Amino acid sequence: MAPSPEQVTAALATVNDPEIRRPITDLDMVKSIDISPSGEIVVGIYLTVAGCPLKDTITRDVTAAVSALDGVTGVRVDLDVMSQEQRKNLQTKLRGNRAPEKEIPFNLPGSLTRVFAVASGKGGVGKSSVTVNLAASMASQGLKVGIVDADIYGHSIPRMLGAAERPTKVEDMIMPPVAHDIKVISVGMFKPEGNSAVVWRGPMLDRALHQFLADVYWGDLDVLLLDLPPGTGDIAISVAQRLPSAELLVVTTPQMAAAEVAERAGSIAAQTHQQIAGVIENMAWLPCPHCDEKINVFGEGGGQTVADALTRTLGTRVPLLGQVPLDTRLREGGDEGKPLVLTDPDAPAAAELRRIAGSLSKRSSSLKGRSLGLSPTPK
Repeated sequence: MAPSPEQVTAALATVNDPEIRRPITDLDMVKSIDISPSGEIVVGIYLTVAGCPLKDTITRDVTAAVSALDGVTGVRVDLDVMSQEQRKNLQTKLRGNRAPEKEIPFNLPGSLTRVFAVASGKGGVGKSSVTVNLAASMASQGLKVGIVDADIYGHSIPRMLGAAERPTKVEDMIMPPVAHDIKVISVGMFKPEGNSAVVWRGPMLDRALHQFLADVYWGDLDVLLLDLPPGTGDIAISVAQRLPSAELLVVTTPQMAAAEVAERAGSIAAQTHQQIAGVIENMAWLPCPHCDEKINVFGEGGGQTVADALTRTLGTRVPLLGQVPLDTRLREGGDEGKPLVLTDPDAPAAAELRRIAGSLSKRSSSLKGRSLGLSPTPK
């Protein structure tokens, strides 16, 4: 016997929209279900926008889910496009039935998303590589993770994650591409083809950051990582103003010249009243290929020096979270869009990054800033 409409609907409820990550039945994307006596099923699906880049994925997933039902002899998926009114209703649903205000969800009192701003004093210390591998490690642990490529001029996160898709726009909401189970947004996704430069000044940089935080539909994230540009310029200041709860992760190398500059980047927290989650020393040492010794290519002690200096400046302990050794596979993985923590999790550099990610992920839910729904009782 052919399946019932209820059985087909239940099967469709197991299909998630690949961008929004919620069942298509919850998003009112199922237009129609037609069942013939012979078991032929025709499912009508609304796409959020015309030319949806993931329409093939939706078609494949719907076909697979319905084909698994007993009595189905064939499945056809007919695609349509939501009307403007339907998209507005979807936007309202995703925003929790609130008016579509330009608010940053991570600043709301009920938000439990932990936000890390990954900073460095200078370029070339591997800040973006650290960001990508921390995010990939957290996502592999089952956390919901997002990355904002806030290095507007030197954006590199899409390549390092292999995120080739462009964002989809639903009304005034932006659906971020997903790579390795990480939601990611970058100005590089909005540029025309080619490697053209971004020539923006302070106000435009701040506006871009606000759009990445407020206009992008992030959903319920456990962790959001921001890959900041080097130094203490406009973006670092905007992050402090727009995400005051963001914790800084300072990346340095062992070299004292790099450590001194990294200390300056971290000391911005004294003026912005941000917390520093810790210091990560990248390129800490190189394993000797012929012995068990560690070769200190860039010197040693820079990470601990930065941590100690920031502890004195801020008056609170800033830990050295870890020391990541040099590994050419870390660079190769970035070029290929395959984070080392996923391709070779037991490599020394990957193991250290996974350990750091695990330590950053361990935090019990806090009630700080959250409404408990209590009110005084009159005597």
